[in-house]
Amino acid sequence: MWPRIGGLRTLALGTPGELRNNLNTLVLAGVKTATAGLLTEYAEENEDLERVGERLVVVDDDGALVTVVEVTGVDVVRFADVPWDFARSEGEGDRSIEEWRAGHSGYWARVGTPVTDDTEIVCVRFRLAGAGDDGILGT
Repeated sequence: MWPRIGGLRTLALGTPGELRNNLNTLVLAGVKTATAGLLTEYAEENEDLERVGERLVVVDDDGALVTVVEVTGVDVVRFADVPWDFARSEGEGDRSIEEWRAGHSGYWARVGTPVTDDTEIVCVRFRLAGAGDDGILGT
């Protein structure tokens, strides 16, 4: 299972270090409003897919709260079928769907999970919901 904070699932973007810091900064700036994951990771961790309206705690390398986001959309699609409008909403500066696919394919290969065109990708869209200091976490 994925860690929880205040009863909410956590969202640790990318890998620890510079990548995660950069992605978290993009979320806080409202530039990154989506993230992609591998469907197989959900099965391996015995986790359900996110659902619209669910709140997630974005965390830093230490597992500490950075902000809270609210899920606005969830789709499962083949890697080859991830749409450009979704890829662009990840806010990572890709200039085309081909560039997005190359970058994500390389990332998943580096972390030990190479993808093919048929790999199922969970496309999660979200919006900023707050930093958690206004009772969002219920703590």
